[in-house]
Amino acid sequence: MAGGQERELRRRIRSVESTKKITRAFELIAASQIVRAQGRIAGARPYVAGLERVLATTAPEAGGTTRLVGAPEHVGRVLLLVVVADRGLCGGYNSMALRAADRLMRAGEAEGRTYRLVTVGRKAPSYFRFRGRAVHHGFSQMTDRPTFADARAVASEVVGPFVAGEVDMVQLVSWRFRSAGIQAIATRQVLPLSLADVPGASGAGHGAGTQGTSGQPGATGEGGGFYDFEPAPDDLLQLLVPTYAEAVVYQALLEASASEHTARQRAMSAATENAEQFITTLRRVMNRVRQDAVTTEIMEIVGGAEALRRSGPRSYVDIDADQPEERSA
Repeated sequence: MAGGQERELRRRIRSVESTKKITRAFELIAASQIVRAQGRIAGARPYVAGLERVLATTAPEAGGTTRLVGAPEHVGRVLLLVVVADRGLCGGYNSMALRAADRLMRAGEAEGRTYRLVTVGRKAPSYFRFRGRAVHHGFSQMTDRPTFADARAVASEVVGPFVAGEVDMVQLVSWRFRSAGIQAIATRQVLPLSLADVPGASGAGHGAGTQGTSGQPGATGEGGGFYDFEPAPDDLLQLLVPTYAEAVVYQALLEASASEHTARQRAMSAATENAEQFITTLRRVMNRVRQDAVTTEIMEIVGGAEALRRSGPRSYVDIDADQPEERSA
């Protein structure tokens, strides 16, 4: 019984050790991917910052008639873009983002809004379909190393319906990557462009004294200069805002990828530590079982010897003699 239990414990220890090797490998791979993801985020920020500076100058000069800028008068139809991962083994990365999107939709539906879902990542469609929510379009195989072409494909699914008037607002739910130690779920309004989300837009005012070639007054920039708009600011926004939406989606994909690798590195590190502790526990149990088996065998030997000692001298019969004679041993 003890031998079979010891063999079973050895088998379990070997299985946990194999799992530990896998989790350790995943941890190292995720740690190496974090550095690359941070580099991609840093490389995309100047492009987004440049677009924000142009929008900060152009948006205040627009006539305000375009649907692309400002707060919508009535929000009844919302397109929600949810970005999660293609794979698991990353702790609560997927579940927390999906639950945040579900809570957002429930709160909006209580106010009379309807939602159209566009998802990025394989984990999202199954989550929403299980809860009876239809997914309008789902993207996959782009969360590990997203490219700008991937972002453009995703943006086309959210910008097109908004420009066509099929939805009143486009929102984005994804993880925001601040640093290797700080990530948080954020809900962001992509369209229409909120001037509060554009740094410097609220402080940009109408310029005076300079006429652009389109007949619009020039805007005063941060450096005190003047800008001429060609084409008109409203027409320029028609080109800039969709481009800015693509940049926002690309930045969201990059930050989500970095957050995914960080979450996976932490989850696999915790799994490796748990495996080490479990192996230690199993070895202690196996040593205790082995010690109990040895103690039991020693007790059986000692008990047998004591029984022989207490039985005293034994008698036997000489079968070679004509008549039986008892002899003492």
